[in-house]
Amino acid sequence: MSKTVVIGMSGGVDSSVAALLLKEQGYNVIGLFMQNWDEVDENGCCTAEEDFADVRRVSALLDIPYYTVNFAKEYMDRVFSYFLAEYKAGRTPNPDVLCNREIKFGPFLEEAKKLGADYIATGHYCKILHDNGVHYLQKAKDQNKDQTYFLNQLSQTQLQDVLFPLQDMEKPEIRRIALENGLATAKKKDSTGICFIGERNFRKFLSTYLPACKGKILDLSGKQVGEHSGLMYYTLGQRRGLDLGGIKGEDEGGRWFVVRKDLEKNILYVSHGDETPLYSKSCEVSGFNWIPFKPKKREFACKAKFRYRQPDQNVFVRVNADKTLHIEFAEKQRAVTEGQYAVLYDHENCLGGGVIESAEY
Repeated sequence: MSKTVVIGMSGGVDSSVAALLLKEQGYNVIGLFMQNWDEVDENGCCTAEEDFADVRRVSALLDIPYYTVNFAKEYMDRVFSYFLAEYKAGRTPNPDVLCNREIKFGPFLEEAKKLGADYIATGHYCKILHDNGVHYLQKAKDQNKDQTYFLNQLSQTQLQDVLFPLQDMEKPEIRRIALENGLATAKKKDSTGICFIGERNFRKFLSTYLPACKGKILDLSGKQVGEHSGLMYYTLGQRRGLDLGGIKGEDEGGRWFVVRKDLEKNILYVSHGDETPLYSKSCEVSGFNWIPFKPKKREFACKAKFRYRQPDQNVFVRVNADKTLHIEFAEKQRAVTEGQYAVLYDHENCLGGGVIESAEY
């Protein structure tokens, strides 16, 4: 009797091809579509309805059963409330990481088990190695699409029954397979932006939940050069949307970019041309999740990423007594941002990740 795999189907090409591959491998495949957000976008469209329509079309073609489940309440409680609290605190959160831990490998896993799943699967680009009851998260073959960064918070329990069908494939191959098999999602563009709001106007969206408070934009000498529309709308290193063009005597010498936020005084600090204030030598990290388990050494060298798709950086890690991490950079790093994740790697193995609390300049 074939094993049952419940696959998370998003209505995109990756999960569609993942479902096809699992069926070809002889699994009993069941599609499960998660609706994590109930509201319509700024054009009055419910994108979840469009995505679910694609799931129906693909499932019909593959002749697999499919279900839908609404996790909007769980998402609001476990992900979105944290997202808002972080922005309110002047930080820049990464809700996609939290969504994986709290939803896609949380309530989704529970729902899959109810449907009789032996395994769960997703269309993520990463590898999983199951070795004598220990589960290693590894980089995908397609390094440009590798998504281990977003899965850095998963536990051994969450990883134990997981399959990643796309782990040895590259994106052009995925598109080709989808086209050759007539999948409705074959030419659908990849989704971008935050997992639950897609590509809509971010400022407009955020302003409906958090009141914006305008304030001064100062350069590093303390001179006012403009007015910001709310600190939550800006992130470290940001160049666009500052509206600082045409300042007399400062049109030459490069662009303006954000270097610091003073939440207490509601001041946004910017630099003109000189990026050195953005470069830090180390950072402090909390809430680190080790994959598969905590290392025996308290100090060691490895690689790290401080944002998605960043090339691996050489670092030296010290595990503190309170379980926080001090990470020293071999080379100074640009725009290491509070609220984002520092993710560690040992060659192909993802060692886990934690939240960046502060950077030292």
